[in-house]
Amino acid sequence: MTPHRRSGGLRRGLLAVAVAGHLALAACAGNGAGGSTNSFTLSYGVPGAGVVVPFKKLAEQYMNDNPGVKITLNEVPNDTYGQSLTTQLNGGNASDAFQTAPGSGQTFSLLTLATAGHLAPLDDAAAARIPSGSNPLFQHDGRTYGVALGLTVVSSIFNDSTARSLGVAYPTEWGALLSACAALAKKDKSFYTVAGAVPANTGLMAVSLSATRVYAQEPDWNQKRAVRSTTFAGSQGWRDTLQAIVAMKDAGCFQKGAAGAGLDAIGQRTAQGASLAAFAPSSTAMDLKQAAKDATFLIQPVPAAPGGKAFALAGAIHALSINKNAKNGEAARKFADWVASDAGQKLYAEASGSLLPGTDLSGTAFAPVADLVAKKDMVPLPNTQWPNPQVFAALGTGVQGLLTGQRTPADVLSAMDTAWG
Repeated sequence: MTPHRRSGGLRRGLLAVAVAGHLALAACAGNGAGGSTNSFTLSYGVPGAGVVVPFKKLAEQYMNDNPGVKITLNEVPNDTYGQSLTTQLNGGNASDAFQTAPGSGQTFSLLTLATAGHLAPLDDAAAARIPSGSNPLFQHDGRTYGVALGLTVVSSIFNDSTARSLGVAYPTEWGALLSACAALAKKDKSFYTVAGAVPANTGLMAVSLSATRVYAQEPDWNQKRAVRSTTFAGSQGWRDTLQAIVAMKDAGCFQKGAAGAGLDAIGQRTAQGASLAAFAPSSTAMDLKQAAKDATFLIQPVPAAPGGKAFALAGAIHALSINKNAKNGEAARKFADWVASDAGQKLYAEASGSLLPGTDLSGTAFAPVADLVAKKDMVPLPNTQWPNPQVFAALGTGVQGLLTGQRTPADVLSAMDTAWG
């Protein structure tokens, strides 16, 4: 794997959860979801030139299985997605089908687009693929507006090979983690690599830590915040979450210069063994494996908070939606039905490094979180239920301030409440 492709793959995985795939949609649209042609347009984001993303593999396989079908692929840079998608939909010239995200926390989230009247409702095949507990992220007024794609676990991606060579076992409790951090720091290594200059990654670290501090005790915390029965600043769990980051910094859990590090640091340090782990979506394990083929990477639950229990963040972070005003809506719907099929779901999971629900996880990178998934000790990513992107942005930039010492947990939580509105 070349350095360019390694970086692209890691960026695909690490940014997908937080501010994810930004599509600049440039395709045809028209009147209604009709059309009898076998051709249609599909837009999705790519992290860099030459990186093959799962959406392309889905389209290629579908065309291979259906020789009469022609899908025009519109690949555009990730960093122009949300704004461009909204502009294209409002202008009436978006693609027939396109990548969306579950929930309402981002500009391209399917609930945001559905309530604005931009998406066509899908059938029972799409509804059947919604992960357990995630119906509110895919449905509006009882209708389903996106095909869920894979199950992504957001947690610690752990270099088990390097850890074994150092005699380090993955800690299951918080105190053991801080002790391991201090011991590794004396060896000029770090337990975690954090891309401190990237708000998407600092925010991802915070929501990962919130799993065992907030959502294990109150899985419905977001709903309580939505009806104003709680706030970030008033939540002991959220205060503990941000204080945990300060404690990790003080214990030497992060690499030197973490506050100024970019995403490339995660690939370089975690793959090469300078650090043992990174906070990232589970797809990153596949990217790291490509960069360090002889190493074993495991998806580990974040060490439980003092007095708490292990808990996971898991859900679909990508979806496929159909333009309500698609020119070739019938052809696009047939594609969506295939993506919702066993074959389509299996291909996406394999291409993205995500989890196919119901599969045997023993002997896989997901083995450490298998019990949590089986017991459904998990909730979807918190920010997919937040009302706007600014809340997660306030968290990500606020954690940057914690790393530099320029912000306090109280400052960050207050900013998140303000962003919530």
